[in-house]
Amino acid sequence: MAEKAPQAPKAPAKAKAPGGKLDLASCAGLAIAFGGILGGLLLEGGSWRDVSQFTAAMIVLGGTLGAVMVTTPVAVLMGAAKKLPLVFYAKAQNSGAVTEEIIGYATKARKSGIVSLEQEVAAVHDPFLKKALNLAIDGMDLSELRGMMELEISLEEQSGEEEAKVFEAAGGYSPTIGIIGAVLGLIQVMKNLENIEEVGKGIAVAFVATVYGVALANIFLLPAAAKIKARLRRSIRVREQILEGVVGIVEGLNPKLIRSKLEAYSRDDAAKKAPKPAKEKVKQGAPQPAPAVK
Repeated sequence: MAEKAPQAPKAPAKAKAPGGKLDLASCAGLAIAFGGILGGLLLEGGSWRDVSQFTAAMIVLGGTLGAVMVTTPVAVLMGAAKKLPLVFYAKAQNSGAVTEEIIGYATKARKSGIVSLEQEVAAVHDPFLKKALNLAIDGMDLSELRGMMELEISLEEQSGEEEAKVFEAAGGYSPTIGIIGAVLGLIQVMKNLENIEEVGKGIAVAFVATVYGVALANIFLLPAAAKIKARLRRSIRVREQILEGVVGIVEGLNPKLIRSKLEAYSRDDAAKKAPKPAKEKVKQGAPQPAPAVK
């Protein structure tokens, strides 16, 4: 009988291209915040028209944007604007899928050598993983590879922190600009003190700018900065996971050992449920105890 040809190692499963979905927590949070504020206003007998003033919004938004532009370099400001969608749109970064992809590369490299991954690298979606694998295939020294990729992680973290601080700075300026708007409104009220009936209405309108400034800072700007930082920490953790996996491939570790190391990064993605205790079943045909005779 003819001998069967040895099977070639299976190609590692590719992780899906980075996608994402709408962050329902951000959308629901904004809806609840504004709904609670406007609902409380209406329950107190007010009207939404009491807090709708175009000039107050223009003062707060324009003043806050101008202050941020003065304190922030243009490159960082543009980067922060590009990060704004991350508040409402969560990129899909599954640590489990990253682990499976790296294990696939590790298995193939262990069987056929790390150079065999050269054809697979072209189809890798993650630029960080692609760069790390290319450096490994080119035979770069392990310490130099780790140092270069850690430097890239550090620079990405610094850039993300700077961009998040733009929203934090705006959250600091916004309430102060709102106070400036209120003072400007009071100045206009003081010009018409002879009309006492209009003074009260003018004072109420003047404080709308303060409401806008405080609300903008505490409902959107500061929470947006926190959400961007959370996304950044998640991204950095995935980068560290990829680096540890590629280092394991270069060191020639057993894929099982690499998996054990990388699974630590996946524990938060899927909380494992504790196994339920099995119920004892009564064996069929077993003699039942006779009832006690009184």
